[in-house]
Amino acid sequence: MLLDLDPVMFQLGPLTVRWYGFFMAVSMAIGIYYFIKHGTGRGLPEDALYNAALVAIVLGVVGARLVYVATNWGDYAGNPVEIIRVDHGGLSFHGAVGGGMLALWYYARRAGLPFQSLLDLGVPGVCVGIMLVRIGNLFNGEVLGHVAQALPFDRHPAQIYGSLVGLVTLLIHNSLARRRPDAPPGYLFWSFIFWYQFFRGFVEETFRDNPLYAWGYVNETWGVGFFTLTHLITPVILVLAWWMRRRLLAESGRQVPGSG
Repeated sequence: MLLDLDPVMFQLGPLTVRWYGFFMAVSMAIGIYYFIKHGTGRGLPEDALYNAALVAIVLGVVGARLVYVATNWGDYAGNPVEIIRVDHGGLSFHGAVGGGMLALWYYARRAGLPFQSLLDLGVPGVCVGIMLVRIGNLFNGEVLGHVAQALPFDRHPAQIYGSLVGLVTLLIHNSLARRRPDAPPGYLFWSFIFWYQFFRGFVEETFRDNPLYAWGYVNETWGVGFFTLTHLITPVILVLAWWMRRRLLAESGRQVPGSG
């Protein structure tokens, strides 16, 4: 850890509020606000947008927790009660995206809303969530970085790196939204997936304290590593996101120059 931080924000009788849960709640509120404000600006009904946002958040959290628990089952097998303690941390970004997408797809079909446009509307809130939840990880003392021998602190601040990844992807999204207002629905979402996975896979993950996997070989020594599980799935996600962007452009008949 960089700092010896108290994960508890405050206690009021039996109620304990942790910084992780606080930052998650704030990011959800910001995401809902943006989702509804910009969705109504596109002529979508406010009530339906609010319901869609709530469904996406609930299933997003469920998906994030299930994937995290499944990939870290050894930490929960002996204490299954911890599975529901989301406030203690432990969420998978990819599980959150999968759960949120499934929720939006289902609700869009029922309410007659444009699915791809809903995905675009959710991007800023997700970026803010990445930024704030990583700060929550810092307070929880999790998502640690590798030992940093050449830096003035003992470990890489992987949580801060991850928070900056959220900020950078938000800036890229805002830039694309301004420069390419005629981009087809869904283009901004898949652009976000591409750039987030790029920075997550090749910047943040490189400095995280995870076992390094390469074709069955596990290297648990300290240092910078390039073969964590996230590294291995990154090329697949990048190709999928790139293909989806090009497909959306082709289907819309638009050509957007450049690779941004």
